[in-house]
Amino acid sequence: MAVSRRVFVATAAALAVTGAARPALAAPTPAAEDPRYRIPVSPDDTPADLVRKASQVRPTARQIAWQRLERTAFLHFGVNTFTGLEWGTGDEDPDVFQPTGLDTDQWARALRDGGFKLAILTVKHHDGFVLYQSRYTDHSVASSSWRDGQGDVLRSFADSMRRYGLKVGVYVSPADENQYLHGVYANGSARTDHTIPTFVEGDDRTPSRSYTLPGTDYGAHMLNQLYEVLTEYGPIDEVWFDGAQGRIPPDKVEKYDWDSWYTLVRSLAPDATVAVSGPDVRWVGNEGGLAREDEWSVVPVQEKDYGRTDYALAYDAPDMGSRDALVKAQPVADHLQWWPAECDVSIRDGWFYHADQQPKSVEQLTDIYFRSVGRNSVLLLNIPPDTEGLLPAPDVARLREFRERVDRELPEDLARDARRTTSPGLITVDLGREREVDRIRLAEDIRLGQQVESFVVEAQRDGAWTEVTRAGVIGASRILLLAAPVRARRWRVRVTGSRASARLVEFGLYRSRV
Repeated sequence: MAVSRRVFVATAAALAVTGAARPALAAPTPAAEDPRYRIPVSPDDTPADLVRKASQVRPTARQIAWQRLERTAFLHFGVNTFTGLEWGTGDEDPDVFQPTGLDTDQWARALRDGGFKLAILTVKHHDGFVLYQSRYTDHSVASSSWRDGQGDVLRSFADSMRRYGLKVGVYVSPADENQYLHGVYANGSARTDHTIPTFVEGDDRTPSRSYTLPGTDYGAHMLNQLYEVLTEYGPIDEVWFDGAQGRIPPDKVEKYDWDSWYTLVRSLAPDATVAVSGPDVRWVGNEGGLAREDEWSVVPVQEKDYGRTDYALAYDAPDMGSRDALVKAQPVADHLQWWPAECDVSIRDGWFYHADQQPKSVEQLTDIYFRSVGRNSVLLLNIPPDTEGLLPAPDVARLREFRERVDRELPEDLARDARRTTSPGLITVDLGREREVDRIRLAEDIRLGQQVESFVVEAQRDGAWTEVTRAGVIGASRILLLAAPVRARRWRVRVTGSRASARLVEFGLYRSRV
């Protein structure tokens, strides 16, 4: 290609290519999109004030759409696939990247058949190697002899996912070992205004608009790569960041330009969910795929480091949103925010492919499903492609088996067509005849927030209502597994604790076929 891919730090002359600098694009605040997405709190709020405010928080449309996905996939792929590392060094020979059998249609078919709705590709991991034809680095597929330097994994990935009906997500690592070696990452540069996209020699783009945003030298590098990814590969549905720092001396920490990155994403991909170092979705706090028993979507947050949404409590706190948690976080919390949990875990022990590892069992994956999707969270399962560029056959088989197992765990909803009566805090269903039930699924109408703090499920037996099970929060999805089947005709769920009036939109009863 004629376009130079060398690391490019903008100069005044280069910026002149775009003509007169446009005014800086104001970062959109959550309040601008929905004033109920986050609500300020103060040290003067009473415990009752905090509960009242929490009850008023509402999700955005993009958060509601994300929550409905339930199962999403991660695909860790890059130079680490070929070096055997989990965290690359940044000085890898790009020619090591040789997925001679790359078949992203095979990825898409396997994920679709496994019940997944969205897939996220590691477009750039911490080593800095990028899987597309970037103008801003030599550490990319363009510098590999694979496909004569013309290969583009992101292009193939995005096309395949859409072809098979999956949404497209991208992971662009904030950490970049290669840019550290080039003196760009963590070089101590001050934040200054940069025009994005920054043109390079031979650049023939004609963008409809450019953006003037503050950033360090590396912050501008990230902005330019985000611009490429978000403008050249079709609609992007999720942008996934983590908060990892490069393996660099403590005095070399790069303060990420979150405000500018978020602004660019919101402008170029307004419907994209920004996770998990992002304002839309949070990391659950572990890499085992497990949510808390009571997982709240409304949690206390604080803003740090140029607008990054951060935890007010510890990221792995056992309680993130109860009444006690709201009070505990009050001294440092800026807002109560709709910030639901994503549960990430790999199907194998590592995040990248290693030939000596095997996928988790169906039983393990099913347990993770019930402890993530069944606890008001979304499951993000990593399935790493191998050195051929394929999802390994054992993993593909396991994905299919996993979907079949979930389908057997939750087959026909026995209450789907049952006679149903509702009143405030109570739903009663009449199945018409006695049926065995051992799985119960509940959901609130989260458009009205998350309100339920406790509930009980009862069955009418011998003319009396008998408790079957009880639990705490519900949110978008709560699945309860009974230790043994219960046989009854009439069932009900009673909300026993709530922050405000709660509306349940699902009360499903199932008999598993396991």
